[in-house]
Amino acid sequence: MMRVMDTQPTLTPANLSNPTATIVEALTRAIVEHRLHPGTKLAEQKLADHFGVSRTLVRQALFQLSQNRLIRLEPARGAFVATPSVIEARQVFTVRRMLEAEMTRAFVRAVTPAKIKALKDHVAQEKNAVERNDAAGRTELLGDFHVRMAELMGNEVLAQLLGELISRCALITLMYQSASAAEHSNDEHAAIVKALAAKDEELAVRLMNEHLLNVEKNLAFDRKVPSNDISMALS
Repeated sequence: MMRVMDTQPTLTPANLSNPTATIVEALTRAIVEHRLHPGTKLAEQKLADHFGVSRTLVRQALFQLSQNRLIRLEPARGAFVATPSVIEARQVFTVRRMLEAEMTRAFVRAVTPAKIKALKDHVAQEKNAVERNDAAGRTELLGDFHVRMAELMGNEVLAQLLGELISRCALITLMYQSASAAEHSNDEHAAIVKALAAKDEELAVRLMNEHLLNVEKNLAFDRKVPSNDISMALS
């Protein structure tokens, strides 16, 4: 999911009951917020020292992240932040367009003033983060808009699935986003909400599809993959 806890480098009494989840959430956030870059090696001992836990708990967390395709586990080599291929990147966006088109249609048919207000409030938060040049907050909020739609529909399965796909998109945009990447996602979200409020199903679906196509269109698939240090990313 995109919506995860604030990064904490060490465990506290409040989260000692589930240290594996804490590690998963901290690493997910670091990846989603572009502080851990594709290809970064996730050394078990270094993570264990960082979080103050055993390597067994770290191993469990890394396995969970591998299930979500955020990291890859390589025999005899260890764990690495995933590096999605161009083919995988295009496939992820194709799946999102298929899912979110139907989600948008379903949202229009069950729209209420309360749901529209919730989305407008979310878009306002996005705008605030954009205006503050808060890259981390903007990344999380822009992705969370799509998960929020699913949540407001009461579809937890769809919300979880979208959250996982959007986390993978965060990796993809980090790897392939061009210097002139789209600056208008917030405006596009606002237009989608306006169409939803008007119960204009076809317009809402078209705007959602165009929005996702715009994000994909602004990816430069010949860009060199960046790298980062895990200690710096989690500090």
